Amino acid sequence: MAEGLIMTSRVRLARNLGKAVFPHKMSTEQGKEMVRKVESAFYDHSSVKAGYSTVKLWEQDKLTQNSYFEKHLISSNLLNNSSKGAVILSSDSKESIMINEEDHIRIQCIQPGYNLEDAYRAANRIDDHLDKNLDYAFDDKFGYLTACPTNVGTGMRASVMIHLPFIATDNKVEESLYALSKLGMAIRGIYGEGSKVAGSIYQISNQITLGLTEQETLANLKAVINKIIIQENRSREIAFKNYRYEIEDRVARSLGILKSAVLLTSAECLKLLSDVRLGIEMGLIKTVSTATVDDLVMDVQPATIQKESGKSMTKEEINLARAKLVKRRIRNKGR
Repeated sequence: MAEGLIMTSRVRLARNLGKAVFPHKMSTEQGKEMVRKVESAFYDHSSVKAGYSTVKLWEQDKLTQNSYFEKHLISSNLLNNSSKGAVILSSDSKESIMINEEDHIRIQCIQPGYNLEDAYRAANRIDDHLDKNLDYAFDDKFGYLTACPTNVGTGMRASVMIHLPFIATDNKVEESLYALSKLGMAIRGIYGEGSKVAGSIYQISNQITLGLTEQETLANLKAVINKIIIQENRSREIAFKNYRYEIEDRVARSLGILKSAVLLTSAECLKLLSDVRLGIEMGLIKTVSTATVDDLVMDVQPATIQKESGKSMTKEEINLARAKLVKRRIRNKGR
């Protein structure tokens, strides 16, 4: 059950080029020139070109841009810098290189489940490739130099997206926030800093990047995550012992609504998906996979639904399309 609580693992590396102003000080033309420079450095080998493509955000409409954000392919900072920002994406969308986010380069690698090491290896491979062709801003004492001082050092932020319905129900989030901050970690909502919690899904990440190696950071983060998983599982065991039928009823009702609803708001849908995921994790639901639920968490977002439909939609039309999408995926086991 422990690893099943974790939806994805992600590693980001912040890098900047020497003798270049940070993105927030760049003009639009300077930003576009930075995109060309990073592209040239990355696509220096024919084998690389086949597996990746560049999305220049200034060429995309707002709906498409927001859909990339909803799918965690770009950050809110890059969204705000869309007039001079771009992202290089792998064909499976697990790897991305954001250009002109808060820093010149943000390498992001995402792996399903509890796979922080694999995410780091993928990010490190891309970093090594770029480092051959670019002059990184690096200081022997402080490490990689970044626009925000909190990223100076390794420039690495590692995180997991984790499902914690009982810690949320037990009102232990504030307690966890305080404990994590003391350990140099942060717990946030589904879209990171400043975002709201939805569907009992949280992001837990490191905050300290200076004075620790990448391996030490990953080890510390995993130690904290493992403790949180133990806490969540203990809460589940107690609740299931005392309220078994109530939990079974809640899970069954949520699955039933998702299979039959005509309209679903985003908030209601995520709440119901959270209950269904809980049912899968606790062995109460056998007909739906966690992968199906996790894909839906991203795909039921409003911009993504409209992007798939190819048109702008009213709120009611979005809620109708969302319900149809969920019914189709759950009934067809993810297809």
